[in-house]
This record gives sequence, structure tokens and C-alpha cells, in this order.
Amino acid sequence: MLSSTNMKAAVLHQSGSAENISIEERKVPKPAEGEVLVRIRSFGLNRSELMTRKGFSPDVSFPRVLGIECVGEVINDHSGDFQPGEKVAAFMGGMGRQYDGSYAEYAILPKNILSPFESSLTWEILGALPEMFQTAHGSLNLALGIQAGETLLIRGGTSSVGLLAAQLAKLAGLRVISTTRDQSKMNLLKDNGADEVFIDNGHLFEQLKEKSIPLVNKVLELVGTPTLKDSLACTAAFGKVCMTGMLSEQWSIRDFDPMGYIPATVSLTVYDSGQIRVEHAAFLNFIKQIEQGKIIPPIKKIFHLDQIVQAHQFMESNAGGGKIVITT
Repeated sequence: MLSSTNMKAAVLHQSGSAENISIEERKVPKPAEGEVLVRIRSFGLNRSELMTRKGFSPDVSFPRVLGIECVGEVINDHSGDFQPGEKVAAFMGGMGRQYDGSYAEYAILPKNILSPFESSLTWEILGALPEMFQTAHGSLNLALGIQAGETLLIRGGTSSVGLLAAQLAKLAGLRVISTTRDQSKMNLLKDNGADEVFIDNGHLFEQLKEKSIPLVNKVLELVGTPTLKDSLACTAAFGKVCMTGMLSEQWSIRDFDPMGYIPATVSLTVYDSGQIRVEHAAFLNFIKQIEQGKIIPPIKKIFHLDQIVQAHQFMESNAGGGKIVITT
């Protein structure tokens, strides 16, 4: 039930710096047919929201409440498919872009992007999970098709997706090589499942060659276009590279030459959770694995909604090392 007819929302009136986001009081919106009113308890921050805030999402109109994921409780569903108080997770589906997203105490969300769940985990932990899991699991299983005994290279390993992907890959029986540009984060990578860590100077192929390390079976590319050619070179025949992240914030490759870029028999693919969603059962199993202690969600820092500007500044500092979570 509603605690008030008003709510707090973090509103972006124009693209630019983090200071362009302001906390405002708004009326709690009312759901239409096919929509559900959700009391947002927490949500994770994502690089895509940083890009939207900077003005790199031309299809977004302002003012806009950002936020592509959340967890919370159902307040009102006219259809009765969801019950008041039921816990739900939501991500993508136009959140924070086509319509107002999760940077608020309440949100109107399309019914078809809601995933019900039960869990004893805290809201702080749950808020880190939806998009991070979808991206890591989808990249590894739907795009790369990882198999036990393979070697996986994670380029951009200290990102939240990179850290979780390493844990998931180790649980699936793979050997994991992770990269970082920061020497001080080597232990972080090893604590999250990496068997070997490389300091990324942009030339990993040469590093593998110097150490007589065989080329890898699969690559999860999270840095993006600047390192993609080198990642492809690191991949063994009949291997596969999945470009999922763009930590470099560079979207395209000038004068892209497929025959020169992609080694013979090596496959290049992408994963985008907005196009292909991971099955609901996999998400429920993931929550269970956390509850059982098999996986530890990589959470870097927790902020309150009132601190959303500071949280965006922290994300932009590229401190790395886990997910940033906002509670309401």
C-alpha cells in the first residue's frame, strides 16, 4: 500500500554532468492497462545510464528519470496477475529511456518485464543482481556457449560484470584469465575466480606469446572497440569472442576490415540483454546460489537515492571493483 501520494525522483532535465540530476518531489504515477505500480527498494547503476546522462542516447527525451533496472514490491496491478507486496525484479524493456525508470521511489513498469521472486537476501544485495546477472549469464551461456574445461579470457575483469562472469565461469568448470590496468586490483580478480591475471597494456596477444600460454577458447570483451582486435588475436581456432561492454566509451571502429580483424574460423558475436533475455528460471537459480554461498555478488559501494549525484560521480571515476547499488 502507498505510504504517500508523493515520491522522490532523480530527474535529468538535460544531458551533461552528474550535477544535472536533481532530486524532485513528484506525484506517484498511476498504472494503466498492462502496467504495474512498483515500490522501488533498490537498483544498480549501469554504464549505459552514464552514457545516456552524457547525451549519447539520441532517442531519449528530457526530462527523464533514468534507471534500466530495479527490485521492489508490487503496489498495484489492475489485472491481478501480481499481488500487492510481491517481490519483483525488472530490467531493460525501455526503462529509463522510452519512459521513466528506476531512479525514484515508485515506478510504473510494463508487466512483461517483471520477474517475481522470493528471497531472504537484503534489498542492497538484490538491487545489484538483475542486469549484472542477465549480462554475465547471457554473455557466457547464450552468446559464448561456455563449456567445462575451456579457457575464458575476460577483458575488463574488474567491472561488476567481469567479476561476476569469473565466478560463474569457475563454477561451470572453466579456467579463467582476467585483465586489469591496475596492479593493485590483481588480488580482487583472483578472489573472484581468476586463475591468472594480466595487466592490460592493450597487447595481450604478445603477452600470451611471451609466456608461451596457448590461445584461449572464449573471450568476454568488456573494454570495447579499442581492444577488440587484440582479443580476437588471442582466440584459438574455432573459438569465439563476445563483445558485451564498452568501458572505453568508444562505439565504433574506423575503417573496420572484417577479413583483417577476425582470424580464420574465430567467431565474433555480441550480447545485449535488451534483445535477448535470460530465462526466468536461471535468475531464480542464481538467487539460490547466492543464498547458498556459492556466489558472492561483487558490490563496490552502496548509496541512497538522495546521493545519486555522488553515485554517478563515483561511477564515472572508474574506480571499478563491483556494482554500485542505490537504495531508496
